[in-house]
Amino acid sequence: MPIISTAGLARTFTTAGGPVEAVRGIDLTVRPGEILGLLGPNGAGKTTTLRMLTTLLPPTAGAATVAGHDLVRDPAAVRRRIGYVAQSGGLDPQETVRSELVTQARLYGMNRARATARAEELAAELGLTELLDRRTPALSGGQRRRVDLAMGLTHRPEILFLDEPTTGLDPGSRADLWALVRRLRDEHGTTVVLTTHYLDEADTLADRLVIVDRGTVVAEGTPAALKTAHDAATLQDAFLAVTGRAPAPVDPAPLAVPELRC
Repeated sequence: MPIISTAGLARTFTTAGGPVEAVRGIDLTVRPGEILGLLGPNGAGKTTTLRMLTTLLPPTAGAATVAGHDLVRDPAAVRRRIGYVAQSGGLDPQETVRSELVTQARLYGMNRARATARAEELAAELGLTELLDRRTPALSGGQRRRVDLAMGLTHRPEILFLDEPTTGLDPGSRADLWALVRRLRDEHGTTVVLTTHYLDEADTLADRLVIVDRGTVVAEGTPAALKTAHDAATLQDAFLAVTGRAPAPVDPAPLAVPELRC
């Protein structure tokens, strides 16, 4: 039984120049405990798809179930079962790590004692204990991403959506974040759906890939299967064969941050 299932999921935007079909019909299944990479060139529709699956944007056509609940008829139930970590993050520069985590837990209905305990649990799991009383502007890029993840995991979601989770991190910090994502899946059974422009990240981390282009799914399979199917030495070669376009460029000089200790 898939934990995510979509059929003809679509989104059309109304603009001054007329309707724009950002997503023209996505058919997708995700298995429980899977790490799924959602790939595509700029403008392919993957971000719009992610925003629909996380209830941030209502679809204009099609159907979907997420964690056993209808995306359109019961979005509140979907939100209770998912976590979402945006690319830009959402930390308040006036707050400490502890206050951010406690506030997030309170928003999910925990009383103050339980929220405080949950903040400490998350800090221990993600290597943030020594940072709990530090204000968020004083954190490194890698540390901020761990806090973002902790906030997304506050309510122990069945599905975690990650939008470009390692953009701007150095290679060591990226590798540590990959290890954390695998641990969430292996130890807690968390299903992870991530978007990324780093094809080495997709190749290394994802169990299965879905490539979206021009608003539809154009290829899917394991990284190895996609490379074999397109007689490609690398995932980038396979991506080019499928879409005819290179992935969006990524920052060639990522932030220098200390290695994560997860």
